[in-house]
Amino acid sequence: MIFSKMEYRRPDLNALIGRYDEITGKFAASASAAGQYELIQQHEALSARFQTLSTLAYIRNSIDTVDPFYEKETAFFDAAAPVFEEHVQSFYRAVAASRFRGELERKTGSLFFKNIEIALRSFSPAVTDLKKRENALVTEYEKLLASARIEMRGETVNLSQLQKYQISPDRATRREAWEKAAGFFLGCAKRLDEIYGELVRNRTGQAEKLGYKNFVPLGYDRLGRNCYGPEDVAKFRGQVARDFVPFVAGIKAGQAKRLGLTQLKLYDDACLFPDGNPAPKGGRRELVAQARRMYREMDPVAGEFFDFMLQNELFDLDSKKGKAGGGYCTDLPDYRAPFIFANFNGTAGDVEVLTHEAGHALASYLAFRSIPLQELRTPTMDAAETHSMSMELFSRPWDALFFGEDAEKFHRYQLEAALDFIPYGTLVDEFQTAMYERPGLSPDERKQVWKRLEAKYRPWIDFGGLPFFGAGGGYQRQHHIYSFPLYYIDYCLAQTTALEFWAASEKDWKEAFGRYLAFVKAGGTRTYAELVRRAGLGYPMENGCLKRLAEAVAPRLGL
Repeated sequence: MIFSKMEYRRPDLNALIGRYDEITGKFAASASAAGQYELIQQHEALSARFQTLSTLAYIRNSIDTVDPFYEKETAFFDAAAPVFEEHVQSFYRAVAASRFRGELERKTGSLFFKNIEIALRSFSPAVTDLKKRENALVTEYEKLLASARIEMRGETVNLSQLQKYQISPDRATRREAWEKAAGFFLGCAKRLDEIYGELVRNRTGQAEKLGYKNFVPLGYDRLGRNCYGPEDVAKFRGQVARDFVPFVAGIKAGQAKRLGLTQLKLYDDACLFPDGNPAPKGGRRELVAQARRMYREMDPVAGEFFDFMLQNELFDLDSKKGKAGGGYCTDLPDYRAPFIFANFNGTAGDVEVLTHEAGHALASYLAFRSIPLQELRTPTMDAAETHSMSMELFSRPWDALFFGEDAEKFHRYQLEAALDFIPYGTLVDEFQTAMYERPGLSPDERKQVWKRLEAKYRPWIDFGGLPFFGAGGGYQRQHHIYSFPLYYIDYCLAQTTALEFWAASEKDWKEAFGRYLAFVKAGGTRTYAELVRRAGLGYPMENGCLKRLAEAVAPRLGL
């Protein structure tokens, strides 16, 4: 169905809750595994309906954050979702206690039950009010960033549109753009400090009520991490600091030399070439048309998927006044459809976000058609981000469609940016971990932690006296830190895996893409570790993985 014709009506929460209580009672009383499996399917239908309506409201509110109707509907779901979750969890408790568990596992697989057990320990009705408040704070943060109106060179822009100036080949323009961004953040810094401080206290309070030592292990459970814990991630961060930061520092030294600089300032960091970063040829219409051609040539199933997205208008790509920043892919289960949201701004990021989110969307499209249980369609986010980040790199043979004669320039830009991201993403993860392990830090102390970690993971950057950013406020522009706690190391693990897929594709694209499709089609039926190893890739948690990756990539960059 075309997205604009998908009907939204606020769900009757009491009716949904009543239905959940009914199937929960029936589940415990059921006399057979077949009867219980039928009730699991009924649960899936109820959950899918709630998720579909919630997602429709979220998307439409993201597209226009000042629309009063969807603003109210988003507020409704902020409050309703934790209440709904209480009853979902009651049903899960009945499933976990099933006397027919062995028979059910033959249909669902054991990971289905393992994931339920993780979900059960991470929620209780005792935290419902805290979760309502957490949702409201996240919505306020995202609306605050979407409210940006910045005057830049005679144009009024939002934060997404400002990015084209922040990477300008003219250094004075870059600095001015970063100063304008700093001005916006300084203008709302007090409220940003207050929101984050309350979020940390709120999430810490949830952890205490649920019996966790702090929010870190609770955050891992909330993300469904089922094959590694905080200690494993700490070891991965150690690899990044020891084996990867020096490698990326060498790449950044080469960038500084290309730009004719002795040291990169923050406002130089994202400008990779003296004549400017590669930019796509054409606007949204042209890029989508070229993407359609690419996916049709790439693989029959990829072409079928992209045609479905176009036919049903499952995109909103243009940056505009009142639109939330960033990009995402989300699912509309009742329609077996993904949706891609982005903010095109005329930079290489337009192609990157389109291919990235298309990787997510392809995985959703395939899962809806091949994996019967909703709980097993989506893997943990480390694997899900591998879907997207790998797709960015598998698209390289078609980059001339988007960049013309600058395709090779884009290839270097893309590879350097991918490698540069891993230290930054690791910095974000260590910062978040520190915040929840030391929840009593003051706003100024939080900024000092960010500054220290910037020096650890990005020692090549000089903040050049920039207000706000030089004082350690940069974490406030990274919306994952506020909105998706502890969800960022997933990108680093996925980037590592994606670069391995890319290295394999350089030798045999078709063979590597076949392994990638098998990885994607498995959805969430296996853990991240199992998916990676079955794809013949190195597991990022294993010591030496990043060192081997750096050695494999270095020749491609002439290092």
